[in-house]
Amino acid sequence: MNQTRVFLIFAWLMVATLLWMEWGKEKAAPAAPAQTTTTAATATDASIPTTASAPGAVPAAPSVPGTTPTAAATPAAAPSVTVTTDVLKLVLDGGEMRQADLLRYPSTADDSSAPVRLFATDPANYFVAQSGWVSQGGQAPTHQAGFVPEGGKTDFTLADGANSLEVPFVWTGSDGVTIRRTYTFTRSNYVVQVRDEVINASAQPWQGFVYRQLSRVPRALVKKGPMSAEQYSFQGAAWYSSADKYEKRKYDNFVEDGPLNKQVTGGWIGMLQHHFFAAWIPGSNDTTTFSLATPSGTGGTQYLIREVGPGVTVAPGAKAETTARLWVGPKLVKAIEAQNVPGLDRAVDFSSYSIMATIAGWLFWVLEKIYGLVGNWGWSIVGLVFLIKLAMYPLSAAQYKSMAKMRKFQPRIAQLKERYGDDKQKFQMAMMELYKKEKINPVGGCLPILLQMPVFLALYWMLSESVELRHAPWIGWITDLTSRDPFFVLPIINVAIMWFTQKLNPTTGMDPMQAKMMQFMPLVFGVMFAFFPAGLVLYWVTNGALGLLQQWWMVKKYSEQPAKA
Repeated sequence: MNQTRVFLIFAWLMVATLLWMEWGKEKAAPAAPAQTTTTAATATDASIPTTASAPGAVPAAPSVPGTTPTAAATPAAAPSVTVTTDVLKLVLDGGEMRQADLLRYPSTADDSSAPVRLFATDPANYFVAQSGWVSQGGQAPTHQAGFVPEGGKTDFTLADGANSLEVPFVWTGSDGVTIRRTYTFTRSNYVVQVRDEVINASAQPWQGFVYRQLSRVPRALVKKGPMSAEQYSFQGAAWYSSADKYEKRKYDNFVEDGPLNKQVTGGWIGMLQHHFFAAWIPGSNDTTTFSLATPSGTGGTQYLIREVGPGVTVAPGAKAETTARLWVGPKLVKAIEAQNVPGLDRAVDFSSYSIMATIAGWLFWVLEKIYGLVGNWGWSIVGLVFLIKLAMYPLSAAQYKSMAKMRKFQPRIAQLKERYGDDKQKFQMAMMELYKKEKINPVGGCLPILLQMPVFLALYWMLSESVELRHAPWIGWITDLTSRDPFFVLPIINVAIMWFTQKLNPTTGMDPMQAKMMQFMPLVFGVMFAFFPAGLVLYWVTNGALGLLQQWWMVKKYSEQPAKA
């Protein structure tokens, strides 16, 4: 199979892939949330779990369907507290983190723009993290009300030189039970430690369990052309268990895919979006129950993922403690891996297919190593192409050598075509006999191209998901590798490279219709690549330029003199 046919195969694969991605995008697009006049950030009672939500989570406590948690001793909402670290600015009360600005991530490529706001309470962007308690026999604070700032302080800032900051809240029930909740923030860290200490000063045992959840409305996606990476990134809930590993559910599948009621030891739950996510991470030995819900609240229908547990039984005069971590921030691969939480790295959702996610993970690891040397993500992509071409050199060398030999024998093939005229079967048989005699492999060009297909797709997902490359510049006019080339320079260069590559390839014996199709392939690819992320086009241009250089050298080496008839 000659190089031109390989281009046709690759084009077919690309078109099929793009159609599949477009179909997936349309299928996954959630209905626009209904706008309401509600301004309060309070969810309905459906956002508070019952004891029946976590069968077996509370030791020695019977499961009573429909039991609702007893109201907190202080029903009024707690005052908000503002917390500022070097990477986060948050607004929270004891039960809800309702606003989170990521100070190191501007919302646009302009560094002076406002920071990304991950948590918010306005109806169009509603997204919050909540945590509370439920108890069958006694009082308990919910995420809606109960906790108040301990000491009355409402403004906290991580001091210069300090590595951590503690923000305490307290709830005291009329029956003598106290729960102290402490949020601990660490410098340069997007993980918040949440510790609850239950102190039972009553004369009766107290039983209850903690719940933690994330609730939001689907965000409006920013469309930047037909191939906008944000359109194809996963938006929805995800969770991980040791038994079933990584699972996820898009917003429009929350109901139709059935209920979730999964008991898990360890694991995590999260809400994912393009480049950023939030996740609750219970203790590695804690047994909790994961579930999904769609309560009605701020902004219309909300999408909620919850974990309930572990349960505690606190004897009179005794104490009990439970801790969890809340990730609120960007999908930073190294920082996520540093948490040592099984499966949390899948929050960087390179692909729904594990093999593609694995390839993308390897590519990012190599890309990151190169970045450590050159300090520029664009040049890192160029370096990645060099390494891939080097690894595939034996295959591509055999391919280009075969192409060069085919070019050398074009006069012989032309004579065969003239000899057999319209008898295509005899012509093909004679041509294959010539290939066999001269040890030419006509299918040698397929394998290198086909091997690059998964690399190409994995790189696309990697560029789409890696927040490290978000708004990353290369040179001059390329100020964001994850957006399209604003002046279409790279797509035009790609057209030129493909055109010159075609000129080096033999066309004798090709079907006339196929030959005409091939003439338009550089233009077709140029239009298609015009809407791809600039980093992806840079990869393909570099790959094509190196391939053209290698092929030119092979043609010069093996086909300088035409073969005699």
